[in-house]
This record gives sequence, C-alpha cells and structure tokens, in this order.
Amino acid sequence: MTIVQSAIDPITSEVIKNSLIYASEEMGIAVRNASYSANIKERLDHSCALFDRRGRLIAQAEHIPVHLGSLPWGLQQTLESLKARGDVMRPGDMWVVNDPYLSGTHLNDITVIRPVFFQGNLIGYAGNKAHHADVGGAVPGSMSSDARELFVEGLIIPATRIMQSDQVVEQTVELIRANSRSPEMRSGDLKAQIAGNVTGERRMLELIERHGIATFEAAIERFLGESERRLRTVLRELREGTYIAEDFLEVPSGEPSICIRAMLTIKDGTIAIDYAGTNRQLELPINAVFGVTLSGVYYAVRAVTDSTIPMNDGCFRPVTVMIEPGTILSPIRPAPVSGGNVETSTRNAQVILQALAQAAPERVSAMSGGTMTNVMAGGTTKDGRHWTFYETNGCGMGARSTMDGIDGIQCDMTNTLNTPIEAIEQQFPLRVTRYEFVPGTGGGGRYRGGCGLVREIELVDGDATFVLLCERHTLHPPGAQGGKPGGSGRNVHAKDGIEYKIAGKATLRVCEGERIATYTPGGGGYGDPLKRDAEARRVDEKNGLVCS
Repeated sequence: MTIVQSAIDPITSEVIKNSLIYASEEMGIAVRNASYSANIKERLDHSCALFDRRGRLIAQAEHIPVHLGSLPWGLQQTLESLKARGDVMRPGDMWVVNDPYLSGTHLNDITVIRPVFFQGNLIGYAGNKAHHADVGGAVPGSMSSDARELFVEGLIIPATRIMQSDQVVEQTVELIRANSRSPEMRSGDLKAQIAGNVTGERRMLELIERHGIATFEAAIERFLGESERRLRTVLRELREGTYIAEDFLEVPSGEPSICIRAMLTIKDGTIAIDYAGTNRQLELPINAVFGVTLSGVYYAVRAVTDSTIPMNDGCFRPVTVMIEPGTILSPIRPAPVSGGNVETSTRNAQVILQALAQAAPERVSAMSGGTMTNVMAGGTTKDGRHWTFYETNGCGMGARSTMDGIDGIQCDMTNTLNTPIEAIEQQFPLRVTRYEFVPGTGGGGRYRGGCGLVREIELVDGDATFVLLCERHTLHPPGAQGGKPGGSGRNVHAKDGIEYKIAGKATLRVCEGERIATYTPGGGGYGDPLKRDAEARRVDEKNGLVCS
C-alpha cells in the first residue's frame, strides 16, 4: 500500500494522538474486566499498546514499566521470527508468544498480538502482555528460585496463531491449558487478552474511518517527531558528561556478588549507555533478556526528564544502549530469566538512576526498596482442588528532593496493586494474618524514605510449595545527598511455634497452619537528617514510623 503523506494541522494530530493513548488505556480496561485471575483482575499485572504498520510504538497505556521497552522490542523480534520461517500475519489472525528471547520478558508474560487491516492493507498492530500466574515448569508460579536453564521455567510458546479467520484456534488454547496447574485461569485470561486487542483494533479503525488513512499516518509522523524533539530538549538541560554507576544483586546465599555496571554519556540531547563490566550470564534465574534491559533504561530516562511527553517510538530515538551478548542483561538462550524480569530489571533501573543523579541530583530521588518481593505458591487442597498464587509486594519509596518517600508502595519497574485480602482468602486456601508497615525501615534524612511492609500468609488447607524471589536482604537501598540508607528486607517461615529466617531466594514446602512472612526494604532518605523539620519528626513518632 502506497500512502501519500499530507500536511496535517496540529489540532487534528493532537486529537488522533490522544485518541490512540486512550484506546490503549481502554484496552487495559477490557483485559481487566474480562480476566479470570486475581493477578490480572485485582493486581492489574498487564500492559497494552498500539503500533503502526512499521511496528513502531504509537501509544502505550501507563501500566507496567517493565513492559515499557519489551513490548515494542518483542513485536519486532516476533515479526522477524515469522519472516525467518516464511510466515506472515494475515487478516483475522491473532498471535500468542511467551518465548522470552522473542517476546522480551519471561515465560509468565504471555503476549497476544493482533495485526490490524484496513481495506485489506496492514495499517498497524494491537498488542498486550499479561502475567499468567502459572505456565508450568518445576514449581507452582513458574518462577523458580534456582532454575539453571529456561526449559525448567515452564511452557515455551513460539509465535503461534491463537485466532485464524477470526476464530479461536482451540488447539493453541488447549496446549497452554495442559501445561498449567490452573488451566481455567489460563484460558479465561487469554480470552481477556483477545478482548483487549479487539478493542484496540476497533478504536484504531474508527480513527482511520473518521480522518482517512493519509491523515492518520501524517499524525503519527508528527507526534512521534514531537516526542523526540521534546525529549532531546529536556536532555539538553542535564549536565553533559560521562557518569558511571554500579550495584549488585544477591545470589541465593545472600552474597551481593552479581554486578551491574553502566557508563552513561549525556551529550547534545542524547544519552548513550554502555554496560561494559556487567556480570556474565549465570545458571541462575536472574538473567534479564534485552527487552527487559531496554525497559529499565527507558523508565529511568522518563522518570528523570518529563513524564508528560507521550510514550511512543519518538522517545526511544535519543537513547542508545550498548551491551555485550552473554551478560546478565543480554543473555544467550537457554539462560533462565524468570527472576530477571522482576528483580534484575529493578536493579538495572536503579543503576541508571544513580548515574543520572550525578548529572541532575535534584531530579533523582534516593533509591527505593529495590525489589518486587515476589511470592509464588501452589498446591492441592484436601478435596483435590489445584491452585496457584502470585503477587509482588510494596516496599519503601526513596525520599525526593522536596518531600518524603511513600510507605509500602510498588516502586520502579512495577506499577501493580496488591492483591486484596478478600480476594486472597476467597480464591486460595490462604489467610492473611499480618499486613502492616515496618517501623524504622525508612532511611533518615531531611526527607525520610518510605517504610517497607510485612505481609504474613498462613496456609489453611493441605500442603503447598512456596517460592520467594527477593532482593536487598544484604545491601541496603542507598540514600541521596547525605540521606541514610533504607532498612533491608527479610523472610520468615513460622512453624511449630518457631520462626525460621529464610533466604531471599528460596523454595520451601509449607504445611497447613504454617506461615510465610515477607518483610520488604525501606527507601533511602534524602538530605541531612539533622535538617529534618521538627514537626515532621513528631508526626513520624506519632505514626510509629521512626526512621533508621
């Protein structure tokens, strides 16, 4: 299809741009409302986006930061894989893929893609990614604490049709169901993802029918260029130079020995990041595929520049990332990657933020808790019902240059909610016995860091396997500009009246009546603690959240 570009007035461009942004948000509403699992319906662990015919991101809802770069990267990789095997996306198709080395995150994140056609010509794509609580593998939740290769982590789906000629391919759905411990949730959530893409397709076609394909394409070029220009303008406000930062992830024993190192260069409205010195990939599930690494970079840049710039392909153009394949941030198949999507992504973002803080300290907060504190669990009740559960937990947000951090909130690379206690106790054989902030975990400063929280869960029926993937149990979240670090996290297994401390990355068997408690880290403080306002200190003491 040959499209003649036409001049477009800025008002029409704005209308089309904002209509696409809301269409991506509406896709998310459709996925949420139609989903079966608590992880998607209650926690909103999904992301939605729209792309043009060239596969460029034109609108992405404000959902999950770790999907920020992985959705467009994953679409490009998926299209290239189809081309390599001599296949293409056709009208009436919808495709499903979760292979991390194609889709860009980990096996739990199933991506569903709908090619959008107008009068028989491809004009774009609607896509969404949702975290399915179980896709098979060695442990319930499909996120092992000690996997040595990808094949242990669950079902690997290459790009496969889930709809053909606008009909669901039942064999594809049955294959995914057969590899999950909770099949009804899998098929229900896939239907929700299909509904999300149909919503995005409908809205995109409505815009084209209203404005015409030439105007639609001209608007895309205009607002992509505008996002690029605005980002370059803000980047020129930062101090030019080369800045180096590094931080460490913890191995299962707790030793912080896995290095992420970044050299960040700001020059003439551009940012270049070189990861030379970053750890080689490991036989541990903390490797993060390149799509995840890009997400961390884009999130950090966006957080420090201007969040009002529309998120699209234009925002990516001033940013370049250099990394050697075979490292933990660009592993080579079949390295395991389940924890890289959640824990390594967060540490990567914090390394980039610490480098940016050297160029613009007033724009960067102290470090937040630095972990999603993942809890996976599953088993069989005494009456034979199989179940799987997954959630991440909030931590302390780092203090900012003008205000305190927030207590017990999902930070950095996640933007999900908690699982409501009512949903947990209704859907799973679990009881929440404790859920509160942990005093003293926020780092002291002129502005204090947010406190972490404790979430204690009791198993009330049968036996189960619990898997924990957590960080910042050894190294504390750093403060900024003289602020103190936040408190570290810890995990506890309570049984037979005794509490046992367990590692940050662990798999354990839990029996009825036993409890697992996760204590999350606090955020770092900002500025000299001696300069904290006396009234703020009084309020801290009143609320029982005195800083470390």
